[in-house]
Amino acid sequence: MTSSIAPADARLLLLDKKQVDALLSHDDVLGAVREAFVLHSGREGRVFPVVREALGTGGVFGIKSGDVQAQGLLGFKAAGFWPANRQRGGEPHQATIMLIDPATGRPLCVIDGNTVTTVRTGAAGGLGLQRLARAGSTRLCIFGTGVQARIQLDFALRLITSLREVLYIGANGERNAAFEARFAGRCSIAPAHDRNAAVAESDIVITATPGAGALFELDAVRPGTHLNCVGADTRGKRELPEGLLERARLFVDDRMQARQIGETQWAPDTECVELGDLLSGKAAFERAPQDITVFDMTGLALQDLTVARLLHARAAETQTGTRIAWPW
Repeated sequence: MTSSIAPADARLLLLDKKQVDALLSHDDVLGAVREAFVLHSGREGRVFPVVREALGTGGVFGIKSGDVQAQGLLGFKAAGFWPANRQRGGEPHQATIMLIDPATGRPLCVIDGNTVTTVRTGAAGGLGLQRLARAGSTRLCIFGTGVQARIQLDFALRLITSLREVLYIGANGERNAAFEARFAGRCSIAPAHDRNAAVAESDIVITATPGAGALFELDAVRPGTHLNCVGADTRGKRELPEGLLERARLFVDDRMQARQIGETQWAPDTECVELGDLLSGKAAFERAPQDITVFDMTGLALQDLTVARLLHARAAETQTGTRIAWPW
């Protein structure tokens, strides 16, 4: 990754959303995200403290950063949530990724991070399901019908081939024809009329909402259920009912980060295992039939960086993107 170009000849690569979409494939992202988990497990890749702060404009702004010293990989993602963007006809989630030359501190590449964030989070969820969900799971309940809910369900159906039935709960509790159409032919999909009953009847539960509060009651979760939790990514957010983490086998992407901004903030003393340790073989887990498992997903900076590195290399191979003079 480190550049040997003379300062006067340095150039900065810009990749916009359309270019990112054209360069990425779900399989490539899955591989890059798995690598990020394994690097984190071996502490070959570092994640630095997260910045996540509310803004006076009503948005939330964050920075996730890290490096892989052996690979010359360094960078950050500046991202957050601006709900007023909906009134402007835009996407409320916004993200920008920058790769930096660790030898000089100079920027190498600026990438529209919206698709990267969406797809890498979906891939992380899929890896969690592969490793933690009960074998032969057939029914899934998902809370949310937005961008992240769609990608989580997409990866679930790609990777858990036994899934047959999906129940969903949207923000207004009504049928969402566009959401259903997206998955037509891949599963039987319908809105849930009773959220607690839907949770009780499902092998897998995915929560992908803004995290405004508990989405269902504690007693709705039956033994053997696996839950992927996406929406709690800021202090004060939650999607799970009080008491669930204490009853579950808890898995996280990063222990400290989960305790600060994930579901684990509500039960920070709960014993947990990092998913990367399972993927690397550093830790082992054999699911018992009655186990309730939770994957608390807060998003690793390393996931953004391994995907961004892939994009940077592919853009060079295909001569994609805009290159501008950036001398120093």
